[in-house]
Amino acid sequence: MAAYEYDEGGVMATYFLITFLALILVPFTLSSFGGAPDKITHGCECDACVEQRTRAKKLEGSLLAPRLSKKAYLLATGWAIFALAVYRASKMKGTSSVYDPFEILGIASSASEKEIKSHFKKLSRMYHPDKVKETAELTIEAIQDRFVSITKAYKSLTDETIRKNWLEWNNPDGPQTTSMGIALPPWIVESKNNVWVLGVYGLLFGGALPLLVGRWWFGNRQKTKDGINARSAAAFFKSITEEATTEEVVSALGKAYEWELPAPKNAQALDSELAELDKTISQKVGQQYAEVKRLAKDANGDLHESRRRALILIYAHLTRLPIASPALQTEQRQVILQTPLLLNALLNVSTARNWLVPTLSVMRLNSYLAQALPLNAPPRVRLTQLPGVSKADIDALTPRPREMTEVLSALQEKGDARAGQVQKAIQKWGRVEIVDAVFKVIGERIITPSSIIFLVVKLRLVPPGTSTEKKDLSVDETKRVAAANEKKDEEFLLTKGDAEDVPKGKTTGWAHAPRWPTARKPTWWLVLGDEKQGRVVVPPIRISDIPYADSESERDYRTYKIQFQGPPSTGVFTWKVFVVSDTYVAEEANRDITLKIEDAVADNEPSEDEISEPDEDSLAGQMAAMRGGQVKKKGEESEEESGTDDDEEDSDSSSDSDSD
Repeated sequence: MAAYEYDEGGVMATYFLITFLALILVPFTLSSFGGAPDKITHGCECDACVEQRTRAKKLEGSLLAPRLSKKAYLLATGWAIFALAVYRASKMKGTSSVYDPFEILGIASSASEKEIKSHFKKLSRMYHPDKVKETAELTIEAIQDRFVSITKAYKSLTDETIRKNWLEWNNPDGPQTTSMGIALPPWIVESKNNVWVLGVYGLLFGGALPLLVGRWWFGNRQKTKDGINARSAAAFFKSITEEATTEEVVSALGKAYEWELPAPKNAQALDSELAELDKTISQKVGQQYAEVKRLAKDANGDLHESRRRALILIYAHLTRLPIASPALQTEQRQVILQTPLLLNALLNVSTARNWLVPTLSVMRLNSYLAQALPLNAPPRVRLTQLPGVSKADIDALTPRPREMTEVLSALQEKGDARAGQVQKAIQKWGRVEIVDAVFKVIGERIITPSSIIFLVVKLRLVPPGTSTEKKDLSVDETKRVAAANEKKDEEFLLTKGDAEDVPKGKTTGWAHAPRWPTARKPTWWLVLGDEKQGRVVVPPIRISDIPYADSESERDYRTYKIQFQGPPSTGVFTWKVFVVSDTYVAEEANRDITLKIEDAVADNEPSEDEISEPDEDSLAGQMAAMRGGQVKKKGEESEEESGTDDDEEDSDSSSDSDSD
């Protein structure tokens, strides 16, 4: 029979709490630190980018004053409670449940029976109740209990029956009632506290838990897999058309802010500055801005306040208008930092319908936001991506530059101090180049209908003014390099990843994007499209860490692949590979590529059995004879030749007879 007792001292409750917290804290902590990205220490070193990264680091928090997330605070609190529980457990006095008569008697376990009896007699004379006087600290009950304990220990070692009980049941008195502790303090089950305990249980399990689960459930239902509000996704589906322009993409983006980022509580206090910004944008941008606001209106023709504010702040960023109010600066930062997530969802909507034009428009909008340039900016305005260079500066240069290297040369000729900053930006510029683009099928020379095809693209970054000319190699060295690269390409096709492993230290680093709110690492989209039909052939993949061109390297590019199933019918398909940057405006590459689908043909090459035997006196014949193979004897050859001659003569005679 089991006896239950409550955890009066809180020992079991403490260990239960330690176990419970460990099961929760350990996996959550590992998930928080395990996926941390590698620290990037290099990138554009122009002063504008360095200042921007320093400013962003201060906003994100430093080591002395970290800005922790809610999850970090919860983890810190949990570990603090865990540490207190461990400390309390370490201070608790444990009681041994193993009965040890040797320990009670105070003798070694190797003592003989004679030594045990002698020691027991000594203890009896010392602790017999008749020999010990009662004191205030030592009651008669304690004296008797101690003597009984000594006697039981002695009998456990000398009496066979009691010794058997000790060894079998861990108690000299035989089997005892099982005592089981409950990890609850006794005050919880006291009758006077029933109302309070039931009330707390009711609040926890009848109120707080259902509320928490309900919020989690309905919150997840309101979010799509892209992490945006479901109503934002619905607005995207309705807004994007097959030939959507950049203006339509921006208006769709603005609609989402009605649900993604509601207007702040102090919105009215900032209305005057917003109105001034709205007026200035209308003057600078003109009809395009008016069209975007028109497209962003709802079915009733009203422009929601959150949409209006978001569009004003986005266009203020694109036109590089200064904002005086710190509160409005913070709001603009939140709006701009929300755009990558929304544009990614918008891209998924476009690619799901296989629409090429809006897909490219969404991709390109990312770079305009990164560089804070007006939409569809002309070539001269694109040069203002360079640090410290405005449109007025470009217009003032003679002759007017069209390339970044021309801007650099003009500034250097004038002795302008900005030339050094421009040069730093150009050195790490993300101008991508397609080295090669081919279709491949593993183990096949031709591509047949419905094959699993790989689009293999080799890319590298070639900053303006960079030479890609390789050093001259000998014929043997050229063959060796080509063979090594071909072997790497074949090995890469057999891997699961969509990109080759990037060599250590060859990552792209931070991009030149001084007007983006945070430090930005550049990425690119790789997409295969049919420009004539306006269709996306294969959904895009996002890639990063494209290496810079290096004339000294044998392989200064990185290979990427996209797997897809080929068309079900034969034919020639002319498509185009697009590589679009999410950071640098107009720095994209494309290349026409042709896919030829052919029917499988039978192999008409002669089999090994059909190949004639080598001559006996030839080198091949001698090698075959050494291996025990068949060779053609010299006499056999003569007979065959004579037989052939006879056949020819017979044929000639037959011909003569026929002619006669």
